[in-house]
Amino acid sequence: MTASSSPVAVVTGGARGIGLAVAQWFLTHGHRVALWDADAVTLRATEAALDDPSRVLAIHCDVSQPAQVTDATEQTESYFGRIDALVNNAGVAVFKPIGQTSFEEWQTVLGTNLNGPFLCTQAIAPVMLKTGGGSVVNIASISGLRASTLRVAYGTSKAALIHLTKQQATELGTVGIRVNAVAPGPVDTEMAKLVHSAAIRADYHDVIPLERYGTVQEIANAVGFLCSAAASYVNGQVLAVDGGFDAAGVGLPTLRKTAVQ
Repeated sequence: MTASSSPVAVVTGGARGIGLAVAQWFLTHGHRVALWDADAVTLRATEAALDDPSRVLAIHCDVSQPAQVTDATEQTESYFGRIDALVNNAGVAVFKPIGQTSFEEWQTVLGTNLNGPFLCTQAIAPVMLKTGGGSVVNIASISGLRASTLRVAYGTSKAALIHLTKQQATELGTVGIRVNAVAPGPVDTEMAKLVHSAAIRADYHDVIPLERYGTVQEIANAVGFLCSAAASYVNGQVLAVDGGFDAAGVGLPTLRKTAVQ
């Protein structure tokens, strides 16, 4: 256990992508960080790369499993002595037509994307209260705000997570724990580079007013703001970090380009 009294953030799905960028934001801003991730191999590689055992704790944890969440919470509190922020970032996706999405796939997606934030927040809130409260940020998605093809499980899980955020904020806000959500639009992660074809990327550029993907650092900056004292009166909100994707609706690229000439 470290002797430092600096704040502690738990980031689920923290071994790569948005989760790792969020963890790095916290480290840069004076926090200690617990990385929870179900991918043990990537988690250990990230832990070794960060190489800071006094400030970084890596825990193998599947957030859809209550016993593992309880154990990870206990390990984190024992190691650091406190928890001040929780970022529910761990998520999975299945992109299939409704008729081809199995019930098992549906359950898997909701198990991680919805049950996970419920379980983690429920487990960590009592620890936060020991030091006066804290902040929770749920990583939702633009797919939770607007429907899209092939996202029946993913989009539904993220829409439910947005409402869970409001439920949590309503109850936990009364005891000093703020809960908000960030809804990223398309983000230039390694996974996106692998699964988004050139045609898909061009389509996104056409319908996003900023005409580009977001970066993991831009998502991390939004999360960091919501966890900071600068957002001390922000509770129960959903911040879309999407380049204007949701605001623009469907949009017609040809008309938009004509309007700015």
